[in-house]
Amino acid sequence: MADIPDNVSLRCANIHRSLGQGEGRVHVLKGVSFEAQRGQVYAVVGPSGCGKSTLLYLLGLLDRQDEGDVWINGRLMSNRSDAERTAARCVNIGFVFQFHFLMQEFTTLENVMMPMRKLGRLAEAEMHERAQQLLAAVGLGDKSHRLGTQLSGGEQQRVAIARALANAPAIILADEPTGNLDQRNSGLVFDLLTHLAKENGQAVIIVTHNSEIASRCDTVRPMRDGVFL
Repeated sequence: MADIPDNVSLRCANIHRSLGQGEGRVHVLKGVSFEAQRGQVYAVVGPSGCGKSTLLYLLGLLDRQDEGDVWINGRLMSNRSDAERTAARCVNIGFVFQFHFLMQEFTTLENVMMPMRKLGRLAEAEMHERAQQLLAAVGLGDKSHRLGTQLSGGEQQRVAIARALANAPAIILADEPTGNLDQRNSGLVFDLLTHLAKENGQAVIIVTHNSEIASRCDTVRPMRDGVFL
């Protein structure tokens, strides 16, 4: 394949993935190719079971495809060891899921600091300062010492966005990030996610059933039966 342009954060080519065993094995992805450019927001839409989330997990290096290749920032990841893929994921990818997955026994500040602790590049004071700045950016600067149980659903998802941005990754992958929120909070979460990502030149890929959210993305990629239409 030709060299990948510098403005492309993520690319996959001819991705195939089957799930299940024996007679129940299903060919979920059937030769999917895709690329995401910095500063752009992409929506992947389609009916349940069409392969959207499976693709997102492959792009996020949380699973391995059966065939095809994935590049992150121009680096081929398909043939890398699990340790190399984990390291690349920690540096380059931020995740926002439908369920925020906050550690409820920790404060919002501590939750945002967790990816930075795992990466290990910043001193304690630097991590603390960056986490506080990110919480301020999502409108929760005054709630940094609250536990997750003391926040509303919309607030918890905003903490999840701050956490996804903690290591300044090149790519944000979001799986139904507004699925559990009302219309007002859905719009707020989407606006925060896309504004902060565009401001930092990050590529955002959102899997969503929300047609209004999808319509506000830069590019919409409909998927059906394991392929893009």
